[in-house]
Amino acid sequence: MGRSRVDGRSYGRSELDQYLWEAWEEMTAPGAPFSWSVLNVRGVPTRAYDSAPPNMAVLWQSSLAHADNDYIVFEDERITYAEAHTRVVALIAHLSANGIGHGDRVAIAMRNYPEWVLSYWAIISLGAAVVGMNAWWTGSEMEFGLSDCGARALICDGERLERVRPVLTDLREEGRLHVVVVRSEGILPDDAVHWDDSLAKRADLPTPPDVQINPEDDVCIFYTSGTTGRPKGAALTHRGAVSNLLNMAFWQVTTEVAEAKAIAAGTPPSGSHKEPGESEPGSLLAVPLFHVTGCNCCLHPVTASGGKLVLMYRWSAEKALELIERERVSSFTGVPTMARELINSPDFAKRDTSSLAHLGGGGAAVQPDLVHKIEEHLEGRPSTGYGLTEVNGVITINSAHWFLAKPESAGPPLPIMEAHIRDDEGTTLPAGSTGQLWVRGANVFRGYLNRPEANAEVLIDGWFDTGDIGYLDDDGFLFLVDRAKDMVLRGGENVYSAEVEAAIYEHPAVAEVAVFAVPDERLGEAVGVAIVLLPGVAMTVEDLRAHTAELIASFKVPEHVWFLTDPIPRNANGKFVKRQLRESLLGSTEG
Repeated sequence: MGRSRVDGRSYGRSELDQYLWEAWEEMTAPGAPFSWSVLNVRGVPTRAYDSAPPNMAVLWQSSLAHADNDYIVFEDERITYAEAHTRVVALIAHLSANGIGHGDRVAIAMRNYPEWVLSYWAIISLGAAVVGMNAWWTGSEMEFGLSDCGARALICDGERLERVRPVLTDLREEGRLHVVVVRSEGILPDDAVHWDDSLAKRADLPTPPDVQINPEDDVCIFYTSGTTGRPKGAALTHRGAVSNLLNMAFWQVTTEVAEAKAIAAGTPPSGSHKEPGESEPGSLLAVPLFHVTGCNCCLHPVTASGGKLVLMYRWSAEKALELIERERVSSFTGVPTMARELINSPDFAKRDTSSLAHLGGGGAAVQPDLVHKIEEHLEGRPSTGYGLTEVNGVITINSAHWFLAKPESAGPPLPIMEAHIRDDEGTTLPAGSTGQLWVRGANVFRGYLNRPEANAEVLIDGWFDTGDIGYLDDDGFLFLVDRAKDMVLRGGENVYSAEVEAAIYEHPAVAEVAVFAVPDERLGEAVGVAIVLLPGVAMTVEDLRAHTAELIASFKVPEHVWFLTDPIPRNANGKFVKRQLRESLLGSTEG
């Protein structure tokens, strides 16, 4: 076995992976397309790509080179890049005329409509930051997010407007909040305007001032579920978003070079013979744009390549198969359960899916059996990525031949991602040892809004504590074995137990609550809860769900409920022993 110095560490190089590491070293060598240097970013040494553009607005402007290409497809609507740029320029003028500029924050709250995409590019072109609001949030959750980030404007659809309408007066007392409403014919509150009207007066508005966007300016803020009962706004910079985009491009280019090397040597890797049918560059997006999977890992690369973004009103495997056939897209971005539903759909055999070159996504682990089912049923290659909101997208990627060979692995950390496995004392562990994953690189976020204590816990000398448990094998591939965070990963959505527990504890009948993950065939994990009631009171499962539905988004409402007569087991420190509780309950009857 040879040795590889990828990531500055010495990994064993199996025959299986030698071409990947050779291509890796060639692509990151000085002067190569993905060469990198160590920069001082926020006071710490940080790896960054030498070829990285200064901000995401540059990427948007360069997309005008694809003016005649279809950019967005939504139901029977079709928007070219030229048309998108015209609308974005009009929205920029409207927002600027309403006082929105560099450093401000503008929230987007809607389904995956074309207006989400157009709003995104308009906001960041002003030097403002997009606040991606979870479209499933309740009115109180929206109120918190808008107040926490200090939004100067809100662009929302009619459904989200009705949720937040009762608190708009209170929000405006904190500062002016301009509202633009899409796809709604209803009566608007004061200082609100319909989308079409916001674009119609472009010629009458002054030219927005020129803006200098720096790499460390915020590009977007995405909220993650909070372990203390409130979501946390992760501030992502232009440098971080650009770095994530180049990480994804690096993996695609490097694996193509590696496969070419293997074929030239007469040892083509398994699956390399597969050639997708005629396709158009682009992706069918089946996950929300308010997460990094949909925005940073799909919208960004599609736009950078001049590809087509096909949006769905709601998820349906049958509708997705119809769109894949009709639009001839080259990739599908969704959570693994969606890929499984595509393959299992009765319509699968009726549709032409040969255009798909890549079928993957994020938000949950791809089960090993699904990796091989994708290989068997589709011309495209299975792929996965492991990452977090706090790193703008991906830390590792695994796909094609390497995914088939190691279907349990999330792939190797990408070039600018330093990755260490550490024990509880902070000591870096050798390959094969299990511990907590820490990462550092240009795509790590700058911190949570208004959360200095949380930042001090997870950001140390530029290193980010992912909260995930795993190990690196001798080939440098990451294997995740557990999550240190008390979290349920439900169909790609992070549900933190403390947030659900806090909502349940607001019910006057509740004495003790423990929320945990329950395995679910479709969603990966579902929300389970064990409850001890106060003496002399009663509660039904329906009562519990109605109570929590008023306080938290529907995907966080418990699906599995156990009412206990004995106290929840605790350890010596008084903390609930959730693993023991979970194991004891999964074989019992709910209710």
